[in-house]
Amino acid sequence: MGMKPGPSPKRSTQRRRRNKPDESATAPLVVATVRGTRVKPPSEDRTWHPIAKGWYRSLKESGESAFFEPSDWQAARLCAYAMTRMLREHEDNKTPLRAGMLDTIWSMMGDLLTTETSRRRARIELERAATDAESDPAVPATVTIMNQYRDQLGVDDVGVGS
Repeated sequence: MGMKPGPSPKRSTQRRRRNKPDESATAPLVVATVRGTRVKPPSEDRTWHPIAKGWYRSLKESGESAFFEPSDWQAARLCAYAMTRMLREHEDNKTPLRAGMLDTIWSMMGDLLTTETSRRRARIELERAATDAESDPAVPATVTIMNQYRDQLGVDDVGVGS
């Protein structure tokens, strides 16, 4: 995915800058998409391990999943399958979890931007809506970085159809 090595960047609210960021290095890639069309995720496999099912189900409620394409959902299914294989082998054969497989699964999860660190490295921050977000967990998260990019470009709803 082209992520930078090293520690993950801080959230924008925690950063203090003394110099102006290089605009060419952080120029966003604007992709036209139709607002409001959300890809219906495939259902999980009933044979998956409970941890894999829980992770897959959590994706459906996560803010980044609003931008998932069918190929992203299939990548998530592959990740859940690999998770299941590793966890079942661990439970059935009483073998220790393999670090290489854990690293592969964690990398797959990062490629889907399902971890805070991977989103920070991609310069994407999710924020809960301000209206009673603490009391209502059903309030969807928004991707604020896209609005900031639009503001920087000085354009309203770039390539967005109705």
